[in-house]
Amino acid sequence: MTRHARNCTAGAVYTYHEKKKDAASSGFGSSSRRLGKDSVKGFDCCSLTLQPCRNPVITKDGYLFDKEAILTYIITKKKEFARKMKEYERQMKEDEEEQAEKVNAETKKQVDRFISTEKNIVSSKPTNAAEEIPSTSGAISNVSLGKRKELPSFWVPSQTPSAKVARLEKPDSKIYCPISNKPLKMKDLIEVKFTEVKDPSDKKSLIAKENRYMCAVTHDILNNSVPCAVLKTTGDVVTMECVEKIIKKDMIHPLTSEKIAESDIIPLQRGGTGFSTTNDNLQAKEERPALQC
Repeated sequence: MTRHARNCTAGAVYTYHEKKKDAASSGFGSSSRRLGKDSVKGFDCCSLTLQPCRNPVITKDGYLFDKEAILTYIITKKKEFARKMKEYERQMKEDEEEQAEKVNAETKKQVDRFISTEKNIVSSKPTNAAEEIPSTSGAISNVSLGKRKELPSFWVPSQTPSAKVARLEKPDSKIYCPISNKPLKMKDLIEVKFTEVKDPSDKKSLIAKENRYMCAVTHDILNNSVPCAVLKTTGDVVTMECVEKIIKKDMIHPLTSEKIAESDIIPLQRGGTGFSTTNDNLQAKEERPALQC
């Protein structure tokens, strides 16, 4: 084969490598990138703030939030609903007033018609039917029979069509979870109690520690690669292995010896890991204009 320069433009084939290189430098074409560890939320981090929770609470679907963050979110949504409801009520009031004005105008028109009829009791001279039909000799076919004056005109200010304000729909009073998009109530939030790892030799702060929490029963270290569950009755966090091998045998809480049901075991939604069985997709994809060649 003949040797080519580094930026050869005389080739008859536009290779895949050249296309990817040009797409990356020009800003065209979809780009994908594998998510790293820093891009994945920790299992003990809030789903809103993405920071370790100070007062963790969990929903019935297993999504962890910081109590302050989720309560702020709920209060903000309630204020937004109140604002939208006021706008909707003002629109309904305006519609009622407009309807009342139409009824009054129609009533006044009927009264005026009745008065004019009573005044003209004497029959008038009959008109010729041919005179009532307007002439269409100078009109265009699609605006005949007097339709020309009814059509709007964009160059005459008095006939310029006006845009109507979009009508508001009645707002939904329900508050939805920002992650699962399911109805969320403040009373449904369950407080979570993490068991800290007790290591006297580790003097780091809790946030700086790599291994912060452990299973309340088996004392196994918890992280994103370990499936966890929250016991609804006490809020303790245990591993799913502990649930399958210990708790589900007798359905008794191992710490308090209380009877628990299947619904009291809430799987904790965790972040991504490197295991294919844990994540559906670890790649971030950005859609951009296609590069045509």
